[in-house]
Amino acid sequence: MYRNLEECVKDLEENGHLLRITEEVDPHLEMASIHLKVYEAGGPALLFENIKGSNYQAVSNLFGTVERSRYIFRKTWDRVQNVVALRNDPIKAMKHPFQNISNGFAAMNALPSKKKANTAPFKEIQLTDLPSIQHWPKDGGAFITLPQVYTEDPEKPGIMNSNLGMYRIQLDGNEYEVNKEVGLHYQIHRGIGIHQSKATKQNKPLKVSIFIGGPPAHTLSAVMPLPEGLSEMTFAGLLAGRRFRYSYMDGYCISHDADFVITGEIYPDDTKPEGPFGDHLGYYSLTHEFPVMHIHKVYAKDNAILPFTVVGRPPQEDTSFGEIIHKITGDAVKQEIPGVKEVHAVDAAGVHPLLFAIGSERYTPFEEVKKPAELLTISNRILGTGQLSLAKFLFITAEQDKPLNTHHEIDFLTHILERLDLHRDLHFQTKTTIDTLDYSGEGLNSGSKVVIAAYGDKKRELCTEVPAIFENTGNFTNPHLIMPGVVAVEAPVFRDYDTAAEECEAFAQVINGEVANCPLIIVCDDSDFLSASTRNFLWATFTRSNPSHDIHGVNSFYKNKHWGCDNMIVDARIKPHHAPPLLPDPEVEKNIERFFDEGGSLADIRK
Repeated sequence: MYRNLEECVKDLEENGHLLRITEEVDPHLEMASIHLKVYEAGGPALLFENIKGSNYQAVSNLFGTVERSRYIFRKTWDRVQNVVALRNDPIKAMKHPFQNISNGFAAMNALPSKKKANTAPFKEIQLTDLPSIQHWPKDGGAFITLPQVYTEDPEKPGIMNSNLGMYRIQLDGNEYEVNKEVGLHYQIHRGIGIHQSKATKQNKPLKVSIFIGGPPAHTLSAVMPLPEGLSEMTFAGLLAGRRFRYSYMDGYCISHDADFVITGEIYPDDTKPEGPFGDHLGYYSLTHEFPVMHIHKVYAKDNAILPFTVVGRPPQEDTSFGEIIHKITGDAVKQEIPGVKEVHAVDAAGVHPLLFAIGSERYTPFEEVKKPAELLTISNRILGTGQLSLAKFLFITAEQDKPLNTHHEIDFLTHILERLDLHRDLHFQTKTTIDTLDYSGEGLNSGSKVVIAAYGDKKRELCTEVPAIFENTGNFTNPHLIMPGVVAVEAPVFRDYDTAAEECEAFAQVINGEVANCPLIIVCDDSDFLSASTRNFLWATFTRSNPSHDIHGVNSFYKNKHWGCDNMIVDARIKPHHAPPLLPDPEVEKNIERFFDEGGSLADIRK
């Protein structure tokens, strides 16, 4: 069990899980570009020893594989899973008390431990002493991407009423005063947003402590969706196998195990432009007003190490984060939503835009025609639960004569498309919330959702080649089969929604009645790209479309406020209001080849 990040780095290196980069590296784009290439190659964690402009080291790709994460947490993994399971199912502990004594001791030992303030092993530094890591060419400045942002409930102060979250921190650029201000990007429904709202009602600033580094368990705790009543600070101790050690300095909570601590205050209604920032959907999140934190003091340990990650078009290291969380929390979603067997936030589509789910269907066993019923109730529960509420597309079904797996994306979609009744099974929610980082909707955090719920007997044999009618559809050209029942076609550059509706209607008139075995048609800018891989299909289709505006249909109709069609057309073209995709800087890509060439620190990665 690691007491700090330095011990983890040493252990990983000694056991072949980490490489040191000894050459000088520029934190402006180079470090991020190196990280992306090593992650893509399935490579080790990286320790950057010689960072231009800073005396501190940085480490990345710590959580780049589930196997490495299991290794990092090998001594506490099973016990943490057991404790989380007990929080989800406390009756289990009552039924088997002696079996769970060790879990009880683990939980007790995980309670935070308050220390004397003068024992914190820190010296005061300037914010500009930290490595100033910029990830993508159009980013607004340097960002901290693995912070642990700590706040306390203004109405009930104390560590047991605190929130530890991971919200990106912009260190410089835009209008921020150097060494005096940083930007915090978070959504109002998050824990820190609730705390800020309470502080604003009291007309007081919210005190914030940003912990960076420390045992890897502390970093992971900041992103865990924990059961009600289990605090992040307790979970940090559980996963680290060591109580979270803290004290207060100048009224701010200080983690004694962190490598860096930034303290400061957020004042009511005090915002500044934050961003752009290359984000997990594979596009830039653009510049918007977000809270500004006024720096009080910045602290660092001797030999402090800055952990960071790079986000971009998935999969990236945050993909591994998601897998780790799923393995630790186990059946938490099943416990929270009765009737759910499985929910899969599809990483290739940017996680939030697309959900695949398996539920139960017990309402219609005696009807002549089986149809979704309980599945619709479950769908509402799913779309009202935590971050699942950010989804735009939810495909849901129930098992019948064979097991299903939502992680087998093509098989799962095939099962749904074979059974989908497009006159009945499309259910829209308009004028609602989507991910703040998703620019496919009508505005920031504003868009729509569609539930595609299929259940019952197989209705069609899906096409396994492009139907002939697609070869002569006017401006809609270059058709490609993506998977059984799904065809992609190219269309002219998107102009506006009125024009798009006219174009799609004209296209629908041409193929009318000719493609019953092709229930899903994707209109796109580049059908070669879209059909080249499942990853491309899922990413481009579901990050570039807003259900209420971009779903059209062959023979579409309204009946009693319900919309249906014979074939569903999804317009996944890039729209003028979309954020630009993330593209690396060619010159930087060329420059970092020196690290991978013979004699470079990363030469073995290419072998």
